[in-house]
Amino acid sequence: MFEKLQSVEDRYLQLNEWLSDPDIANDPDKLRDYSKEQSDLEKTVQTYRNYKQTKEELEEAKTMLTDNMDDDMEEMIYDEIEELNKKKEELEEHLKVLLIPKDPNDDKNVIVEIRGAAGGDEAALFAGDLFRMYSRYAEKNRWKADVIESHETDMGGYKEIIFTVNGEGAFSKMKYENGAHRVQRVPSTESGGRIHTSTATVAVLPEAEEVEVEIHDKDLRVDTFASSGPGGQSVNTTMSAVRITHDPTGIVVSCQDEKSQIKNRDKAMKVLRARIYDKYQKEAEDEYAENRKQAVGTGDRSERIRTYNFPQSRVTDHRIGLTLQKLDQVMEGNIEEIIEQLIVEEQAELMENAEQ
Repeated sequence: MFEKLQSVEDRYLQLNEWLSDPDIANDPDKLRDYSKEQSDLEKTVQTYRNYKQTKEELEEAKTMLTDNMDDDMEEMIYDEIEELNKKKEELEEHLKVLLIPKDPNDDKNVIVEIRGAAGGDEAALFAGDLFRMYSRYAEKNRWKADVIESHETDMGGYKEIIFTVNGEGAFSKMKYENGAHRVQRVPSTESGGRIHTSTATVAVLPEAEEVEVEIHDKDLRVDTFASSGPGGQSVNTTMSAVRITHDPTGIVVSCQDEKSQIKNRDKAMKVLRARIYDKYQKEAEDEYAENRKQAVGTGDRSERIRTYNFPQSRVTDHRIGLTLQKLDQVMEGNIEEIIEQLIVEEQAELMENAEQ
């Protein structure tokens, strides 16, 4: 581990030299790439340097122990040694986590797709609740949520809503929301007071750059149509809505949120690019999983990942067995506690696999 840490520090120093080079400063692409790499390494390097300094202080403290030392001084040095040993062990554990390979998508913006599943109107209402929850969570992280397309029901829920979340580290946290979410509550339409169970699915895709996914114009079919609102009512009479079909994959994306056809096309292309990237990435992961005979990645969308029980104000994440008695806070976007526990669990699994 320490050889790897030293190579990381050496690379960090090399990047410092390059970033001081006028030729690099005048090359926008290299300047951006090297600056990002340096920023990614900085936390690991600073922690490693702190570890080395702590180790030196520990060795110095041990050499201070002598036979002719009085009891008070000896006790003080032993206390210092104990404290430094504890700090050294904590830094070692932290360094193990920092050396876990980073998900290359973690820094990306995300595209979130929420769909009402089993439960009819109640599932659509729950989809709307989830959208509100994620919107509040985005606000708390100073991210920006922007709706791309939505299909609203007459009762105010969503059959489907697609939106982007733009902000630093958005995918690193939102990716854990992939999957089926279940709600247990008494619907407003239920006169008998019976608890119903409904589900909504959430898909979180990393936003793909154009250089990561090559899309040829000849592979696209673009159709335009008039936008419509809830219940099929006409929103405008211009052909501003756009539907794009990618023939090689069969993926279809439509967008009618903007009044401008150009803006709708740009948003639709952003979603299309993300879906194609996700498809190819998932195919690669499935092949890798088959070779290793184990699943790769987190948040299989076919699994029920979380239950929101309204009568008991309880939310349970089934992946880690975490139950919180604060459903009202969670629905207001306070999901950081759940996300943090999921991150810890994933890091523990990755460390265990790395040691095997």
